[in-house]
Amino acid sequence: MGVIEDVYEDIETDVSFERFEEAVTDKVEKMGGLTDEETAAELIKHELKDQEVGSIADIEPGMDEVKFLGKILSIGETRTFERDDDEDADGKVCNVELADASGNVRAALWDKMADSATEQLDVGDVLRVKGRPKEGFNGLEVSVDQAEPELDADVDVKIQDTYTVEELSLGLSDVNLMATVLETEQVRTFDRDDGSEGRVSNLVVGDETDRVRVTLWDGMADRATELDTGTSIEVVDGYVRERDGGLELHVGERGAIEEIDDDIEYVPDTTTIADVEIDDIADIGGGVIETDSKNTFDRDDGSTGQVRNVRLKDDTGEIRVALWGDKADQNIELADEVVVTDAEIQEGFRDDIEASAGWRSTVSVVGDSAATDRSSSNASQDSSTDANTGLGAFSGADTDANPGGEPTDDTTSGAGTQEAAAGGTASRSGDTEMSGSVRLRLKLKPKLGFHGRGGSGTRS
Repeated sequence: MGVIEDVYEDIETDVSFERFEEAVTDKVEKMGGLTDEETAAELIKHELKDQEVGSIADIEPGMDEVKFLGKILSIGETRTFERDDDEDADGKVCNVELADASGNVRAALWDKMADSATEQLDVGDVLRVKGRPKEGFNGLEVSVDQAEPELDADVDVKIQDTYTVEELSLGLSDVNLMATVLETEQVRTFDRDDGSEGRVSNLVVGDETDRVRVTLWDGMADRATELDTGTSIEVVDGYVRERDGGLELHVGERGAIEEIDDDIEYVPDTTTIADVEIDDIADIGGGVIETDSKNTFDRDDGSTGQVRNVRLKDDTGEIRVALWGDKADQNIELADEVVVTDAEIQEGFRDDIEASAGWRSTVSVVGDSAATDRSSSNASQDSSTDANTGLGAFSGADTDANPGGEPTDDTTSGAGTQEAAAGGTASRSGDTEMSGSVRLRLKLKPKLGFHGRGGSGTRS
C-alpha cells in the first residue's frame, strides 16, 4: 500500500479514493515540486476534515464550506426569481428544514436541486449536504452546492408539526403551537431600508411546558389587539428566531393565529419574594397590597415614558414592582393576584430590592382576591376555608384575627396609595376617599395557573 492509500485510510469521508488521489496530484503540481505525495496527502486530509462538522450545532456563518447529515423536517414551496446577472432563465429556490440531534438548519436548494426536492424528496428522508453557511433573514442557513439522499443513515430526530414551547429550537420553521395568551402589546410601525413602512406587534403565550414571546409581522400584527389574555390560540406556520439570547416565535403573512376551544394551562414556576436577589431575572407572584399612580417622564431622546409602581406580597415577604411603558396602563388593583415573569431584580429605595417589569416581562392578573373574599364572607363566616387558598398561601395571614372582615381603626389618612395588611377584606370604591389603610385577607396559590379557553379570558 502506498503513502497516499495510508493517509486515505485514516479519513472518515465520502470522497472516493480516486478523487482523493487526484487532489493529491493536483496539490503536488500546484506547489511546483516543493512537497512530496505524503505531505500533499496530509494537506488534503486536513482540508477534508475542516469541511466536516460533527453536528448541525457546529455550523457557523462564515465557514467556507461544511458537510453534514440531516433529516428533512419540512420541504418548502419552490419559488422563482429574477437573477441579478440578467440571465434569460429565472432562478429557482426551495428551502428544506434539516435537523439532527443537536439542532436545526435551513438549507437552500437552487435550480435543478430545487425541482428535485419537490419531486423526489419526502419529509423524514436523510440528506448528506455540502454547502456554504451564511446568516439569512431567518437565522443561519446553508446554501447547498451538493445534496444526496443517504438511504442507510439513521438520524435520531422526531418528525412533528405541532410543538410545545420547550420543544422549540433555533431554526425551526413551519411550527404549529397551541398555547394560552399571557400578554398582548400594541402595534408598532417602523421604516424599512427600502423606505416602506413595516408593522409589528407581540404576544406572550404559554403552555404546560414554558412560555415564549411571539412576534407578529405586517398583516398579522393586528391579531395582538384582537386577542384577550387567557384566550387559547394555535400559532400556525411560525418560525423560531433568536433575540437577546432567547428564542422567539415569529409569524408572517403565510402564518396565522387562530382561536381554539382547547383548555390550556400555563403554570409559572415562581420564586418566593424572600429568595430573589439583585441581578436575578425572576418570575414572582403575589397579592397586590399597594398601588401608586402612573408617572410620566421625558427620555433623553425627547420621547415620553411612563411607569407605575405596585407592591406585591407573598407568604415570605413583599416587593415593589415597577411597571414600565404599556404595562403601566394595565388594570391592576388592590387584592388582585398578579404574576410577573422575567422581572429584573434591582437595588431599590433605602437599600431595599425592587423588581422591574420591562419589555421582556409579562404582567398578568390571574384573580381578584377581594371579590372572592367578599363573596365568601357574605355566604359564610368560615374563614378557615379561605386560609389555605388563593392569596392566603402568600400572605401568611391569620384569618381568625379579623373574621368579620371590617377595617380596623389603626389607620392613617390614605391618598395616592393604599396599603393592605393580612386579615380582613378590601373595598374598592372608585374615587371615594378612604380613611386609612385597609386590612385585607390575601389569598394566592403558590403556583398560579393561567387557563386559556376559547377567548373567554377577558377581565371585566
